[in-house]
Amino acid sequence: MARNYNKQTIVFDKKISFVNAYSIVGNKEGNGSFKKYFDEIVSDDKFNEKSFELAERAMVKKCIQSLCKKVDIEMDKIDLIVGGDLLNQIISTSFSARDLSIPLVGIYGACSTMAESLLIGSIFIESGAMNNIICVTGSHFSTAERQYRFPLELGNQRPPTSQWTVTGAGASFLNNNSGAPYIKSATIGKIIDYGINDVNNMGAAMAPAAVMCVIEHFKNTKTNFKNYDLIITGDLGKLGSEIFIDLMN
Repeated sequence: MARNYNKQTIVFDKKISFVNAYSIVGNKEGNGSFKKYFDEIVSDDKFNEKSFELAERAMVKKCIQSLCKKVDIEMDKIDLIVGGDLLNQIISTSFSARDLSIPLVGIYGACSTMAESLLIGSIFIESGAMNNIICVTGSHFSTAERQYRFPLELGNQRPPTSQWTVTGAGASFLNNNSGAPYIKSATIGKIIDYGINDVNNMGAAMAPAAVMCVIEHFKNTKTNFKNYDLIITGDLGKLGSEIFIDLMN
């Protein structure tokens, strides 16, 4: 069974395979630096739906369906969906799971949702309770702005520190029998609050927690920067990323 170090880091004994993934993004994201890594880029932000909320739901649902085709597995062979989104009651993920008739563990982790779903999915596989698990998350710039800041119709100006919520969805498939790459360990972060309350500067609010989580992971796994090819965080943005690097130094 998995081993726990210092209450935060779990080291898995089983070989938990990160089998494959599928992603759908909007036009803005599709024109960015990661263009070649996306499976699907759509030019219509409404995804042929009547509203942005329905578009978000459609992207999440299609991600799950397309991932099953990509890994060549029937939908009824999926034991569990673990995931969530930014909307109230995680409705995009909930309605997608309802339509597909697959059990759901719904989570609300904002920028941490994909990492959190991979952690929870890995624990289910490690326990032996389930094997074929899809981890999924999605968001939409227009729904997030309406929920967290101001409706786009108001035409409010965005300060330079403001994050731009991605329009897109991503799904990953985990099991215990498909080879490398593997999820070997996971460190659960703590809430670190230094009193940043500017809704347009989330990077500064999140950076300290990201730093503490990485340091704790290094300490508990006896590793450092040299052991990793890449370290990726949630959406700290340009300013938050600079703060992250400064604090790590």
